Amino acid sequence: MRYLPAFLLFVFVSNAQIKKDQLNLMPWPQKIEISNAVFLLNKDFKVNITGNPNPRVFKAATQFLRRLDQRTGLFFNQGFITKTNEFPEANLQINCLREGKVGITEDESYQLAVNTNKITINATTDLGAMHAIETLCQLLHNNGTQFYFPSVEINDNSRFAWRGLMIDEARHFQPVDVIKRNLDGMAAMKMNVFHWHLVDDQGWRIEIKKHPKLTELASNGSFYTQEEIKDVVQYANEKGIMVVPEIDVPGHASAILTAYPEIGSKTDNQTAYSVSVKSGIHNPTLDPVNPKTYQLLSEIFDEVCPLFPSPYFHIGGDENNGKEWDSNPKIQEFKKKNHLKTNHDLQTYFNMKLVPMLKKHGKQVMGWEEIMTQDMSKEAIIHAWRGVNEGMKPGEAVVKAVKNGYQTVLSNGYYIDLMLSVDSHYLNDPMPKNVDFTAAEKARVLGGEATMWSELVTPLTIDSRIWPRTAAIAERLWSNDTVTNLESMHKRLKKISFRLEEIGLTHIRNKEVILRNIANYQGTKALNDFTKICEPYKVYKRNGGGKKYFMFSPLTLFADACNADAPDAYEFNKAVNRYLIDKDELSQSEIIYYLKQWINMNDELIVFSKNAPLIQPVLPMAQQLSTIAVELVANLENKKALNKTLIQENLKLLNERNSADVELAIYESLKKLAE
Repeated sequence: MRYLPAFLLFVFVSNAQIKKDQLNLMPWPQKIEISNAVFLLNKDFKVNITGNPNPRVFKAATQFLRRLDQRTGLFFNQGFITKTNEFPEANLQINCLREGKVGITEDESYQLAVNTNKITINATTDLGAMHAIETLCQLLHNNGTQFYFPSVEINDNSRFAWRGLMIDEARHFQPVDVIKRNLDGMAAMKMNVFHWHLVDDQGWRIEIKKHPKLTELASNGSFYTQEEIKDVVQYANEKGIMVVPEIDVPGHASAILTAYPEIGSKTDNQTAYSVSVKSGIHNPTLDPVNPKTYQLLSEIFDEVCPLFPSPYFHIGGDENNGKEWDSNPKIQEFKKKNHLKTNHDLQTYFNMKLVPMLKKHGKQVMGWEEIMTQDMSKEAIIHAWRGVNEGMKPGEAVVKAVKNGYQTVLSNGYYIDLMLSVDSHYLNDPMPKNVDFTAAEKARVLGGEATMWSELVTPLTIDSRIWPRTAAIAERLWSNDTVTNLESMHKRLKKISFRLEEIGLTHIRNKEVILRNIANYQGTKALNDFTKICEPYKVYKRNGGGKKYFMFSPLTLFADACNADAPDAYEFNKAVNRYLIDKDELSQSEIIYYLKQWINMNDELIVFSKNAPLIQPVLPMAQQLSTIAVELVANLENKKALNKTLIQENLKLLNERNSADVELAIYESLKKLAE
């Protein structure tokens, strides 16, 4: 149904009219059949669990009941679920054959059947059962008077084994509660790997008891104790999520070298290492020819590895620019003596020294794609990340890794910190198209991982950069590769976004906190309207070279309240495209509605700005938009000729860099209308 903001449409349908395209499921199941029957909910609804599951499924089922309570107001008679076969006559029967092992090799499939008087979930493991519970929760509907589940038969399993999210803690530290609520979001979207980037130039974020200097000198006071790490790992385990730690070496080493400069590679002893407050690539690099380097790393791994049951350990390995190695005579002599022609060869030497340190703890090495060289262990997992900005074709690193015998995980195309459209992420597939892979080679493509680098996020804003776009990425990693309809994805994602906030994420609600601050606690409607057509500068345009924002910047400006995929821009752009095809009145009315809204928005912003200095940076854009909108409304309503010179002057100004660090997501549509 077309979205018409100028007025409300109420559509009342009977239960029996629910169709597949009305279901807001994400990720979309592999197989689903729907019938006209429904299961009506009442307060006597109960859950029973049978089999031999991990106790985490009891907590998941209890939380499911409470979420239904919250959404329906029925307040079910059943309280906590604590053991198997408590209520044999329950309406919802969850059957788990055995306990699931959290990781990427476990059976996560499930079957869900909803009938008029009974709901059944069958799964080999409790992990599959938990996925089924999430699907059932998304199926809830109402008919205006009652809540119900439509009758369905679902057979579901994941397409890829590795369905991950990485959060970078080094740039802007994220407290434990931030991590936990994002784990909740991951579980809701059937994601199973949390990649925890704990170390970088901007901070050392994990307690090492044998080497307290790391947190004393290199964390700026923000780090996780080992008890907090254990708590998060246990919490993730209860959600069916494996936690993979990353200690990034040998580059990105400013923090570790602030504490232990003696293992650094530079020869200038007059300049001390320091924790960076800027983003970007830095020179500090560990000395690969110093035995003390490996002694310290071994002792660090001895403490870190036992905290994480995961069989994988990420060593980073990216963006070592080699400047310190090139200028160090001792290192150059070592390269010559050991026939290491390039810095890549030297880094492979370094990486291979880490392999046995980690293998003794049962860990398989994973690293960013720079670790992939001729002599690197084939047991390593290659994390493909570099995109077209680095001269790489999409999927190039995945193909190279697979053809060279490596397992690989794709993040190129899933860099959510770049603020690219959800469409670009959704249509990006870990399995390269038009590549001749054998069955064995296809199996080496483990999946993908959304990456949240934190240069431009704080605990206040990080959820809005991860969600809801990561839900679309989760669907790409779970669902069939034929599930690519963008219109369907956008429709479902809008509903899923609300459901994610329902479980504790803050990607919607925290926006108002930022807007109130900008408006100096005046009304926020005009600002909110503007955020719905503005998007933060993409890629690294907002903070090129790390010169504008630092690691202590609070990030509470207008750009921080804007998101990728501005919602009103999406609707306006669709209306314009329809109108230009057939000049239909419905599309014209929708266009005029928005244009008038933006004229009023500008007037309100001018009034509020007199007592709110933080509004000032957006005023020029709002004024330019209003000028264009006035002309377009007059043309559309009264068929008045456009002042094209005036419009072109303002379009040019709108397209220039502005101090608000945002771009107008309706720019191209305004241009089309003007032409």
